[in-house]
Amino acid sequence: MKILIIDDEKAIRLALKDILEDEGYEVELAEDGKKGVEMALATPYDIIFCDIKMPVMDGHEVLERLVKEGVESAIVMISGHADIDSAVGCIKAGAYDFISKPLDLNRILITVKNASTHTDVVKENKTLKKKIANPGVQEIVGNSPAILEIKEMIDKVAPTDARVLVTGSNGTGKELVARWLHEKSPRAAMPFIEVNCAAIPSELIESELFGHEKGAFTSAIKQHKGKFEQADGGTLFLDEVGDMSLSAQAKVLRVLQENKLTRVGSDKDINVNVRVIAATNKNIPDEIEKGNFREDLYHRLSVIVIRVPSLSDRKEDIPLLTKYFIDQISKESGMRPRNIDKAALDELKTYPWTGNIRELRNVVERLMILGGNPISKKDVVNFASAKFR
Repeated sequence: MKILIIDDEKAIRLALKDILEDEGYEVELAEDGKKGVEMALATPYDIIFCDIKMPVMDGHEVLERLVKEGVESAIVMISGHADIDSAVGCIKAGAYDFISKPLDLNRILITVKNASTHTDVVKENKTLKKKIANPGVQEIVGNSPAILEIKEMIDKVAPTDARVLVTGSNGTGKELVARWLHEKSPRAAMPFIEVNCAAIPSELIESELFGHEKGAFTSAIKQHKGKFEQADGGTLFLDEVGDMSLSAQAKVLRVLQENKLTRVGSDKDINVNVRVIAATNKNIPDEIEKGNFREDLYHRLSVIVIRVPSLSDRKEDIPLLTKYFIDQISKESGMRPRNIDKAALDELKTYPWTGNIRELRNVVERLMILGGNPISKKDVVNFASAKFR
């Protein structure tokens, strides 16, 4: 368990630290409220002890800031000028508990024990809410040798923290592989944060990944946590990593090497614990030859490489995928489920599927809207032809 003590009195800080470390807890210290807020926002603590009367930023301001930022730590306020109104005010503002000085050893240890249970409950509730909002990751559908090999690879690699580079054409399901690597990992209860490197302008990617301080540039009206910080404890998925600028690549490399980053406009290091999974539709060795991608970053990202096959390389999965999409689209849209003839499925196998799984899903939805029941070979010929693509 990790505990932060924020108090301007050195004797109190050290006394609390000795008590808690003797009980086996990991303890860090902050000598004022401003420093304490910085540490609490940069590192997840289970419990934070915070004095109320402090210079620079008092305990009430610290509590308000941490609650506003959504810090999950149990915050215990301590004061030598305790009264009922102060205690009630702190609890209403979001504090877990209020302790009066002089500090009582037994009271502190009981508070720590109870607060740790409170923190666990808060984290569990957050995880449950996440699962309710996102009840499950889409299944990887298919029984072809290529797909069975990918599923086996996911089972082997997911429990580790090894970085993975997922390669394959657009629409093959690279993001789905990344999500399953996260879901089957010990980090599953923590965030899965996705960044589409191709969709963010090069001048903004560093701010998006590493965050920025207020005033770092013209439109930086407030402090912003980047995707690396948002993914702390979880997984960061760098989609289309081959399109990342060389400047951003250099900074990503530093984070992977040192597990720390610096926000734009700051000179302060922030520690992060993130598993990185990257994906690309480009041939990275070719991009290295052209000078568009750093070779050292490639080696950092590609501890494990998983190649997702194109649909044309796994056409035996088309019947399963088609039926899966029919069921999925029916549930999502309320459309009546449809049957599909074997001849229609055989016809679908003859198409090149340059758009891969994404294209197949679009065609299935079109067939459900325009075709009959059952969907026939004639429907496929009429509505899955090139003029509709």
